[in-house]
Amino acid sequence: MEYAKRYGAAAVLAAVVVVTGCGQAPAAPPDAPGTSSTAPRDGHPAPQEDLVEVVVSGGFAGVRNKLVVRYDGSWTLRRGTGEPTTGRMTPDHVAALRAALEDPAYAKVPDRPTGSPVADGFEYAVTYAHRLVLTRDGEDRPPALQRVFDALPDGGPPTAP
Repeated sequence: MEYAKRYGAAAVLAAVVVVTGCGQAPAAPPDAPGTSSTAPRDGHPAPQEDLVEVVVSGGFAGVRNKLVVRYDGSWTLRRGTGEPTTGRMTPDHVAALRAALEDPAYAKVPDRPTGSPVADGFEYAVTYAHRLVLTRDGEDRPPALQRVFDALPDGGPPTAP
């Protein structure tokens, strides 16, 4: 009986090691040859990573537009189901957008709308650093959020159909 208790526990432990993969060789580092990581090793975002995404919906025409700006300043805009358009911001404009997004005041902008919606108004969904901020027309727009909007390509969120 003592034999079964002693070696039974060893058998269970061996089974756990096999099932969980403990003892396997470690995975290759993210930037090792043959891997496909977009983030550099120094922890800074890669130029092609998304900096900010802005989705505008609503309005009289019922628009749904999505603007994505990447860290290198390149951007893509899709209006509804149409073909996307692309462009590139100047380094100064990218710096202004990043400064607006990284401003501590922007971190204090409410995540959700607080007022009543405006008939035929737009709703804006801004995603930056895994944080979603929803706002809509008719609300008092915090200056920090307005600064982000002003720094977007073409001077604001894409509201035209």
